[in-house]
Amino acid sequence: MKKPLLVICLLCFSVITVSAQDKSPFRRSTYIKVNPSRLINELEVTIEQELTEKISLELGISGIYTDYPDYILTKKIDIGQKKPNISTEQFVDGRGLGFSASLRWYLVSKQEDLFRAQGTYFQPVLLYKKVFYPNDKVTINNGTYENTGDKDVYALQLLLGRQIRKDRFIIDPYVGVGVRMKVYDYNNFNNDNGMVGTNDGRLISVLPSLHLGVKIGLRL
Repeated sequence: MKKPLLVICLLCFSVITVSAQDKSPFRRSTYIKVNPSRLINELEVTIEQELTEKISLELGISGIYTDYPDYILTKKIDIGQKKPNISTEQFVDGRGLGFSASLRWYLVSKQEDLFRAQGTYFQPVLLYKKVFYPNDKVTINNGTYENTGDKDVYALQLLLGRQIRKDRFIIDPYVGVGVRMKVYDYNNFNNDNGMVGTNDGRLISVLPSLHLGVKIGLRL
C-alpha cells in the first residue's frame, strides 16, 4: 500500500514541477530591426520594446537619401492626380528624415503553444516624413534664380504580420493598407513673356497606400 502511494506522490510532485517550469515569468525583450524592403530610397531602423506578453511599443527613424520612388509615382504613373512643380533632379537628390510610432498587438502570444500562429500581430502605425529638395538653378534674362521645394508626409498604416524568432535573430514580414497625405511646398521662377514670373505654390495629395515588406533584426 505504501509503495503505490509513494509512486503517486512522486508523479504529482513531477507534474507540479514541470508546470512551474512551463509558467516561467514573462521577461520584457527589446528588438532592433532594419527594413531592407525600403533600401531603394531610405534606411529605416526601428526599436521594439515589449510591454506585456501581447503588447509592445515600436518606434522608428529613417534617413531618406533619395525621393526617386515618389518621382515615379507622381511623374510616370498618371491616375489623374495633380502633380507638384518639382523637377526630376530635385526628386532624385531629395534628402530627409522620417519618424514612426506604433503599438503592436500580438493576436497570438509568442509564449503560447500555437506554433504556426506564434508572433502574429496587428499594428496601427503613425508616420511622418520631411523631405528637402535641393535648389534648382535656372537662368532667365541673364539672371540666375533658384527653384526651391520641400515635402511633408503624414500617414496612417494598418499592418498585419508575423514576427518569427530563432534564438536572437528575428524576421518580421508584414502586409497592410493605409492612407497617406503629401504636402508639397515649392517656389519656382519662369520666363513670362520676357518678364520673370514666380509660382509660389502648395499641392496637397491624399491617396490610399498598400504595404508589403519585411524587417530583420536582433533581440538585444
